[in-house]
Amino acid sequence: MADMKDALLSVLPTIRVPRAGDRVHKDECAFSFHTPESDCGLYICMNTFLGFGRPFVERYFNKTGQRAFLHFKRIPKPKSDDSSSSGDPPRKKPTRLAIGMEGGFDMAEDQCEYEEMVKLVILPEFLEIQREELLELPEMVRDRVTSAIEAILSADSASRKQEIQAWDGEVRQVSKHAFNLPQLEGLPRIPPCGWKCSVCDLRENLWLNLTDGSILCGRRYFDGSGGNNHAVQHYRETGYPLAVKLGTITPDGADVYSYDEDDMVLDPSLAEHLSHFGIDMMKMQKTDKTMTELEIDMNQRIGEWELIQESGVQLQPLYGHGYTGIRNLGNSCYLNSTMQVLFSIPAFQQKYVERMEQIFQKAPTDPTQDFNTQVAKLGNALLSGEYSKPAVEREGDAASEQKGLQDGIAPRMFKALVGKGHQEFSTNRQQDAQEFFLHFINMVERNCRSSSNPNEVFRFLVEEKIKCLVSQKVKYTQRVEYILQLPVPMEAALNKEELSIYEQNRLQAEQEHRPPPELVRARIPFASCLEAFAAPEQLDEFWSAALQAKSNALKTSRFASFPDYLVIQIKKFTFGLDWVPKKLDVSIDAPEELDLSQFRGGGLQGDEEELPDVAPPLVTPDEPKGSLGFYGNDDDDSYCSPNFSSPTSPVLDESVVTQLVEMGFPAEACRKAVYYTGNSGAEAAMTWVMSHMDDPDFAHPLVVSGVSAPSSVIVGGDPPSEEHIATIISMGFSQEQAVRALRATNNSLERAVDWIFSHIDDLDAEAAMDMSEGRSAAESVSESLAAAGPRVRDGAGRYELFAFISHMGTSTMCGHYVCHIKKEGRWVIYNDQKVCASEKPPKDLGYIYFYQRVQS
Repeated sequence: MADMKDALLSVLPTIRVPRAGDRVHKDECAFSFHTPESDCGLYICMNTFLGFGRPFVERYFNKTGQRAFLHFKRIPKPKSDDSSSSGDPPRKKPTRLAIGMEGGFDMAEDQCEYEEMVKLVILPEFLEIQREELLELPEMVRDRVTSAIEAILSADSASRKQEIQAWDGEVRQVSKHAFNLPQLEGLPRIPPCGWKCSVCDLRENLWLNLTDGSILCGRRYFDGSGGNNHAVQHYRETGYPLAVKLGTITPDGADVYSYDEDDMVLDPSLAEHLSHFGIDMMKMQKTDKTMTELEIDMNQRIGEWELIQESGVQLQPLYGHGYTGIRNLGNSCYLNSTMQVLFSIPAFQQKYVERMEQIFQKAPTDPTQDFNTQVAKLGNALLSGEYSKPAVEREGDAASEQKGLQDGIAPRMFKALVGKGHQEFSTNRQQDAQEFFLHFINMVERNCRSSSNPNEVFRFLVEEKIKCLVSQKVKYTQRVEYILQLPVPMEAALNKEELSIYEQNRLQAEQEHRPPPELVRARIPFASCLEAFAAPEQLDEFWSAALQAKSNALKTSRFASFPDYLVIQIKKFTFGLDWVPKKLDVSIDAPEELDLSQFRGGGLQGDEEELPDVAPPLVTPDEPKGSLGFYGNDDDDSYCSPNFSSPTSPVLDESVVTQLVEMGFPAEACRKAVYYTGNSGAEAAMTWVMSHMDDPDFAHPLVVSGVSAPSSVIVGGDPPSEEHIATIISMGFSQEQAVRALRATNNSLERAVDWIFSHIDDLDAEAAMDMSEGRSAAESVSESLAAAGPRVRDGAGRYELFAFISHMGTSTMCGHYVCHIKKEGRWVIYNDQKVCASEKPPKDLGYIYFYQRVQS
């Protein structure tokens, strides 16, 4: 007792009660994935509130001197069943487009009850003090320690504060028309059943217009099912905004759509609006599926779901080193799939896992906020096999659903850290795996400023050649890429006749209001996608420096270098004529072996003559309206240069700007989209918008720099970002070049790198001039090294497929991702917590492919 009292008195000054703003990490160890449910429990520092597993708590004590820890352990209790001996009810079918919420998709989180064991532990002796033993201490000591313990246990954990616990696709806003909706008088009463569309007699997917009582069918879905668009056509003719879906009306509410607001909405006055047509909402029963249920059914019935997840095959579960599953934290499958692939690459294993001890030793006071620490922690967990164990079977879980499921790891700290401050990745909404891949690569760049960079295995150079068709002169430029995007040439389909018959049957079924026929996918050769990438692109508004006038030109792209690992994205996602995102449902059989040698560029050839490096003329107010406001120059060798000098604003296609603004994008972003795509149309501008939405200056005003202005002068906006400067330096350029490039491109990281490549010759000449003017040896060495360009690896263009990520669903904003990785000579499917040997890897349905160089 005396020893306990003395020990407590010695640590009492360090024990704190969590205050507002303190992060209490009581769910996960800062250096591992030990949790309160682990065998050793979790040790929570009572001063910093960081959590540690048993292997790391002593290390933390040695580094910081913190001695007082709350040991928190949770032990599962058997489920009680007081109502019946038949066990728990079967798992319910999802009725809500949500993950981690009541009625939503089950994330397989542990829902059992726990017995909690709490005690105070003082290091280095690991002296244990039970809570009841505190009663024997002096009142002042007892109250202080007890209040701290109670506050830690009752506080929201850091993971709960840092991430949105559930994504809900059904969150709806009150319609602006709800309280002042006009309703026409003298209308007949609506019967309680027997409805049909007043135009086409369709008897399902019917909507009652709440202004004039018209009953009309809903929209046609992407697969041909649904309605015939008569309800939306009626809105376009009348402007009556609100409609309720018949068959979904219950005393609890109904599906209400606002055509004016183009979204599902809430109508607090719905009972009143329905009573206008003689409908008593309190007596209505649900007879049709809600829009959410229809969307869930559509997502689940798409043929690719079963194919990609290999649902129809009994798969062999795999456990051990390199076979660790990752829990879905709420639409986090895009992150899970990407990180599984990255940590199958030796460069990332060497950088983070093999150097884990060094990284942990250098970790700051709060390792939960250190990028290298959290990446190393994740990589070690995936490869060590420590967490790759069969899930403990729970009562009520169907055996088929549990088969192959692991407890796996829940990387909450990692997800919160890499998504911190990001508009999309900080949420639990579904994201594009390709965008997350590039986001993570960018974070690696920023954190590898003075050390080895695993990203070098992906980095390659693309050579672009523009040839003036009149003068026959050429211009060569290079740009850095981490991913090769391949278009999908639908005209190259091998089964055109089959597709034509399917389309005829689909249209006929639509007219006869029958279910659509079985889906037929276009089969596109992988070689055709490569040929589409390499095919010359016609430039109709190219300013030729040789002619000092506009002319036609051809632009071709080739590889200037081949990376160790080539990442290929199939551009399956596009926009329809109505600008609604859609997915091309195609089959592209990616080859196991790939030879790209024929696509290597050769630079300026002996029989080619370069275009003169002459700036184009300035745009003047006398230019005829509608002409392009830019012509291409030495700042950007494309036909739509972002830099030109003019006393007036550039001439933009205002119709395209207006079209983008009406879609909800910021006006200034729309102006920049039209500007940087050279007035080349709405589709090109929309593509620019979608690829630049994460730019920090996305909605900033368009700033145009003069070609004659020195690039060291800031042309507008904020000073260059320190993170962008560091990223460019990590690619092998000097700080001065990074600053100049960012200033010349209004702090755009992507355009800054392209700018440097476009000015390599000028930078070399300036470096030589600086030498003649007496610059220091250190500065000249820095310039000469930077002039060589970014650090890229090069080798043979022969590859073999080792991994691919597949997407299921109708767009990147919904659906599900899984990945397949070739390990130990066999394909393995990683489907969140489920890791199994693959029987039929669907290589033809991949979205992102990862190829590794074949060593000759």
